[in-house]
Amino acid sequence: MTDKVENLILEHLRAIRADIATVKNDTREIKQRLTSLETNSAGQRRDTAQLYGDIADQHARYDRLTERVERIERRLEIQNET
Repeated sequence: MTDKVENLILEHLRAIRADIATVKNDTREIKQRLTSLETNSAGQRRDTAQLYGDIADQHARYDRLTERVERIERRLEIQNET
């Protein structure tokens, strides 16, 4: 009778170990996927920041061109109707 109980306990322990191994593998895969998502998210934030920088540069260039055109109009004594 004790052999049957010991075998039953060992069988349950083996099943528990197998389940734990499966959970560990799943956790490892989830961690890898999460790291990939975090890396991708950081890349998108970096790209967005670069775009905002490019937009700010375009606004600065537009402002400088506007100033130059206004200065040229003043020198040529062209009246701006706006």
